[in-house]
Amino acid sequence: MTANLLKNPQMQFGAITFFAKQHKEDTCGSNGLPLTPNSIIIYGRAQALKTIRNPYLCQYLDIIRGKHERTVVVSQYCGTSLSECIEKRQFSTEEVTKIAFQILTGLQELHRRRIVHRILSSDNVLLQDGDVKLFNYGLYYMTDNGRLVSFPVMQILYTAPEVYLDSLTSNLANPKMDIWSVGIVLAELALNKRLWHFLKLGQRIRKILSLLQCTTSIFERIAREHNCYETYLELPKELRNVIDSCLSVYPKDRPTCDELLTNTLFNDYFKKTQPVEERRYFEPFEIFTISELYHWWQLAGGDVLQELKKQGLIRSSPPILSLPHLVLIEGTVLGQERNPATIYDSRIVKMPLDSLYQRFEHIPFVCYYPLIHSTSDIIPKVEPPPYDASNLPLIIKERDPEYQFHRVILLRRLLHGYPFTRDLIVEEAKKRHTTFASGRDMGCFVARSGRLQKTIEVDIPRCHQYNELLSSAEGHKKLKRILKAWVYKNTQYVYWQGLDSLTAPFLYLNFNDEAKAFACLSAFVPKYLHKFFLKDNTAVIEEYLAKFSQLIAFHDPALANHLYEINFYPQLFAIPWFLTLFSHVFPLYKILHLWDKVLLGDSSFSLHIGLSVLTQLRDRLLSSGFNECILLFSDLPEVDIEKCVILSTGTFRSTPKSITAREHENEEFSRKDKYDISGVTLDELKKERCPRISANDVVDLIRNHPDKVLLVDIRNIVQFNRSSVVGSINIPFSSVSFSENKIENVGQHSSALKNAKGKIVVVIGNEETDLELFPTFLLKCKVRRVCVLHGGFDVLHSVAPTIVVSHGYSI
Repeated sequence: MTANLLKNPQMQFGAITFFAKQHKEDTCGSNGLPLTPNSIIIYGRAQALKTIRNPYLCQYLDIIRGKHERTVVVSQYCGTSLSECIEKRQFSTEEVTKIAFQILTGLQELHRRRIVHRILSSDNVLLQDGDVKLFNYGLYYMTDNGRLVSFPVMQILYTAPEVYLDSLTSNLANPKMDIWSVGIVLAELALNKRLWHFLKLGQRIRKILSLLQCTTSIFERIAREHNCYETYLELPKELRNVIDSCLSVYPKDRPTCDELLTNTLFNDYFKKTQPVEERRYFEPFEIFTISELYHWWQLAGGDVLQELKKQGLIRSSPPILSLPHLVLIEGTVLGQERNPATIYDSRIVKMPLDSLYQRFEHIPFVCYYPLIHSTSDIIPKVEPPPYDASNLPLIIKERDPEYQFHRVILLRRLLHGYPFTRDLIVEEAKKRHTTFASGRDMGCFVARSGRLQKTIEVDIPRCHQYNELLSSAEGHKKLKRILKAWVYKNTQYVYWQGLDSLTAPFLYLNFNDEAKAFACLSAFVPKYLHKFFLKDNTAVIEEYLAKFSQLIAFHDPALANHLYEINFYPQLFAIPWFLTLFSHVFPLYKILHLWDKVLLGDSSFSLHIGLSVLTQLRDRLLSSGFNECILLFSDLPEVDIEKCVILSTGTFRSTPKSITAREHENEEFSRKDKYDISGVTLDELKKERCPRISANDVVDLIRNHPDKVLLVDIRNIVQFNRSSVVGSINIPFSSVSFSENKIENVGQHSSALKNAKGKIVVVIGNEETDLELFPTFLLKCKVRRVCVLHGGFDVLHSVAPTIVVSHGYSI
């Protein structure tokens, strides 16, 4: 039963390959940048084909760029081509009518998307269980109407006559060409003959052109030439009329798909496919899709390029054979013959799935239908134990086909149940599931139409150009549209360099849905980068950097002291980190790992990511001076992204929220009360090396985690004896000598500070104490997790129930 689920006849796919046209002479465009390879342009245009879902069209699965402008297209490939069925069996009138209806319905979908098939033929119509699917319908579209390849995108016998009469450099994209092809295919089916199959190439072209002189029915003439006139007369008149209308010499006389489908010939089929008038809240449930099957196949060892090599579609030759015979001094190349391996080969290689079947054969049937909700104690006991990969590294889990199988099946079912499964989706999202310069460089540009246009056009060709999608012409157009729309909508903001990098991950993940990419960016910025893109964002950035310095001091005093002593401040390296949430610094695959965790946190999470980067570079930083640190960050070393995620998640969870709280946070996502931190000026914040902690967090620590906090009251002993926080120790500020950075100077409680280890050290004072000098002294003594109670001791008096004691009694 499990094997049958995987071995669905519709779940088969194959691949074709071809070469894009290479740039012969010019290597740079008018803007001075290198010309985009044609294969990358094809790669970008082909992404739209992957969004097409129609029962009569084969689904596109993948586009792969190989070496030397090679492109490999992987798509659904199930059934047998009509060319193999013709003459092996006789198609009844009903079957021809049904096939005609399905072909026209598939073409209707393409034409509505302004896609012309251009190579429609009986070879590219697949028949399975009485239904057909159109195959390879995107070749003409992805090659920009044939401009990007050096071979003609056409099928000789099925191509409309006007194509032959047009100039060689013309790229006609008229959907009426497909209607002619439909007429030829239906004529073959109705007459049960491969038309002019045994003619040579030139004879076939002349035969098609001779039809231009036909003054009677072209379909009738074809029938007579193939000795099928009697068969022609036996066909229903309606069917003959449909084929005749498709084979009109002049394109303007041919009907469109919409017009043909209204013909009375298709009444019965048209009624059956009419959508039922009902409210549908969810898409039809699928256990898994062919795209997911293809993903599992790759994880299980499937290799498209290797299969093409086995079938001879990818052939290598010695490089010396590709050298020209003669190169003139001005650069003209002579005598270079075309490599036969680059000539278009129309063969289709069907991918073997045995390796996947064998890998998944042991998976129980119930795993395809995971149990999400159950109040029974009996059912879980008979369920197979869940596949456990929690201890495996992230990179291993992403390449484990069985782990990915269980994750895909579970998340598909949860998403299908939204919004009822929202809490479960959030819980599962916390686990990793299936498969994102200096401050002076990040200049601000006002969003005026002319200047904005010019700035964006300069930035986009440099934005993540190692990525094939984003470097394609389609990628540039889409990114430009999203950026312009975002700046136009958010009139309070301006375009900053780096905004393109921030947008890139959303476009990469939603390449075929610009609206969704725009919506993601619009939801992301208010929560995580609130006010960062103001024309004057100095206060916002400075506050963020000050909080970053304090976070370093809180978790790593030794590193904070060293950076402070050599005057190496975050302003010198961290602005592009936080302004673009590291999308300007890391490649996309690393950003996606990071942002999976960012989305589960708040706007302070990027501070912890920055800390995790410094932690990985800690040894080099501690042994470097100012100049060495500048050089180090000018070319940032390789950062282990999984370690970065683990470290940042750890510090984010162990750091009280008020430590990283900011005045410029979005109030929609950060509610505050009288016990939270507020009213701290930027000047005050920049002077304080240790962070403040709110009364809310201190009270929570005392009540719920007393073993994780050390309260240090620095008021004088009289005030301390009068009233103090429960469990606190008293180190009067006036009793400490700050001349030397020795922890012993605090007196009898020095051992408590030395042994604090992972505890949060909260310094409590009042107006009479120096709440900058004492915590800075502890920082210089390398005491970890030092912070200062915001509002001082007095703020705790109004807390109820009280945490303040006097002479050992609560008051």
